[in-house]
Amino acid sequence: MLINLSNHPASTWGKAQREASRMYGEVEDWPFPLIPPEWDAHQVAGLAQDYAERIVRRLNEAGGGRHAVHVMGEMTFTCTLVRLLHQRGILCLASTSQRIVEEDPASGKKIACFRFERFRPYPCLQALSF
Repeated sequence: MLINLSNHPASTWGKAQREASRMYGEVEDWPFPLIPPEWDAHQVAGLAQDYAERIVRRLNEAGGGRHAVHVMGEMTFTCTLVRLLHQRGILCLASTSQRIVEEDPASGKKIACFRFERFRPYPCLQALSF
């Protein structure tokens, strides 16, 4: 199972992203939580802990097989949640894309499109060496 914790439901994904997700079987959409800008680090960590527990419970319910969590959203929550999930041995993924920008000559407005390229695992912080 792939839990898609983002504000982009799998039904809106392009063909390449849907195909890349197939290795995990079912995709289950979870909307990314709103993180108030006035929250401090402890409040963010508390919410991340709640989500980590819910995700672990859901993946256990899903049974065997390949599992991962696609996490794309507010950065402090994402960092905290990914760290908590890694501590539980859960693979976390980010989606990568090509940013294609075109300018409308008539209006001068820039239009940005994002073309999915691949899922990239978040690195396990304990394993990083520079």
